[in-house]
Amino acid sequence: MIGLLSIIVIIGIGTLLFLNTERFGKHPTGSRLLKIEQSPNYKNGSFQNLKHTPMLTEGVGYGKVMYEFIFSTKPKEPANKIPSVKTDLKKLGAEENVLIWMGHSSYFMQVDGKKILVDPVFSGNASPLSFTTKAFKGTDIYTTDEIPEIDYLFLTHDHWDHMDYKTLKKLKPKIKNVITGLGNGAHLEHWGFSSNKILEGDWFDSFSLDDNLTVHITPARHFSGRGFKRNQTLWASFVLKTNNYSLFIGGDSGYGSHLKEIGEKFGPFDLAILENGQYNKNWKYIHMLPGEQLIAATDLKAKVVLPVHSGKFTLANHDWDEPLKKITESALHSDLRIITPMIGEKVILNDNTQKFSLWWK
Repeated sequence: MIGLLSIIVIIGIGTLLFLNTERFGKHPTGSRLLKIEQSPNYKNGSFQNLKHTPMLTEGVGYGKVMYEFIFSTKPKEPANKIPSVKTDLKKLGAEENVLIWMGHSSYFMQVDGKKILVDPVFSGNASPLSFTTKAFKGTDIYTTDEIPEIDYLFLTHDHWDHMDYKTLKKLKPKIKNVITGLGNGAHLEHWGFSSNKILEGDWFDSFSLDDNLTVHITPARHFSGRGFKRNQTLWASFVLKTNNYSLFIGGDSGYGSHLKEIGEKFGPFDLAILENGQYNKNWKYIHMLPGEQLIAATDLKAKVVLPVHSGKFTLANHDWDEPLKKITESALHSDLRIITPMIGEKVILNDNTQKFSLWWK
């Protein structure tokens, strides 16, 4: 009995020490926390979604989720190396308006001369443990060395598959400005980012960054947290407006009425980047199910949809290629244009005739 108690104590102490390592970031304190507490979206000690959003679907318990995770058929992962086309980001022409998807929810954009990076994850995994949630072979074709100086880094929320500690630490010297939801600056400052580079905002806050770029922080239907305590930082989507282009960055979000509100306030959009993957009917409120992306795009008044949040990690029980199969099949019965670039392939933002292969086949 003494030996068992000793083991439990050692494991407990080890866990606490691990949770206090730098990679987990910091919860907001001081003036940052005071500002958070004034937010209408912060109640009873945590951020809340605009609409009631349970983590699990009604009638589903964590026991059922764990049982399915352990005993259900394992999702199919790629049998071969994922195909890619490597665009040299440092040799883009200044006049090019392009997007380069880097797998999952990471992508680089150059829009009207501004270099933008969203949720970069280049460390090879999406977890605090490097041997878990590993990237598929062929998906990590970019390193931090190949990223040019970035005008604006957007971070949608602090989950490990979007806010990658190792990547951000290495990119820090190249980042001029960071735009994110309330509270996330606590993580970034803990990792060495200067506070004067971080723009944090609440839902429907706006930033006029220069004469040709306005950013609106907009709602998402999701949650946040890097440890046991959830929802201490804000999850968000973003609207980017230049004189010539209108873009929606969806982040992680279940379907909800917030999308129609964003469409009414800020639409139409030339491009909407929407999550398409890591879904399950057991948690249908925090990730969109197949088919909901097209409804969301209609609500947003989007002309083109780029589906992301798939193709790099296994975070749910569906096959790795199912999200892309389903959305391209659905698009056959829709007027919406769905674009499906390979990782690293250059998407020309003002070319609505550009064709993309069904590369996952």
